[in-house]
Amino acid sequence: MRLPEEPDTPFQINIVPMIDVVFAILTFFIMSSLYLTRSEGLPVNLPSATTAKLQQSAPVTITIDPNGQIALNRQAIDLEQISNQVSSQLANSDNKLVIINADEQVSHGQVVAVMDRVRQVNGARIAIQTQRSQ
Repeated sequence: MRLPEEPDTPFQINIVPMIDVVFAILTFFIMSSLYLTRSEGLPVNLPSATTAKLQQSAPVTITIDPNGQIALNRQAIDLEQISNQVSSQLANSDNKLVIINADEQVSHGQVVAVMDRVRQVNGARIAIQTQRSQ
């Protein structure tokens, strides 16, 4: 039974809490997707550069650790085998980019030697991975 002094107000749906929930879920997915990046190189202390640019991922990553050990896509390799292995991996790829991850403690001469071997591969492009300095 209805009381006569009760006003007749239409029903309303408040969507503000729903928008808050949607933004909270969106924030969760954005933050969790930041940790889904895939790194092909071994963990090394990369040098920093203020002009570092983001490059597309490459099928070939060469890593030089602080001890001077060389790895091609996380597999240990000798310096003499680099050009043959890189050319075989780039043969079926449209992306001819080779990324070199060299620890900042590695001598400049060793990095140049690796770059020289990669340049022997026809069509290969070289990029040196760095960290963006703050």
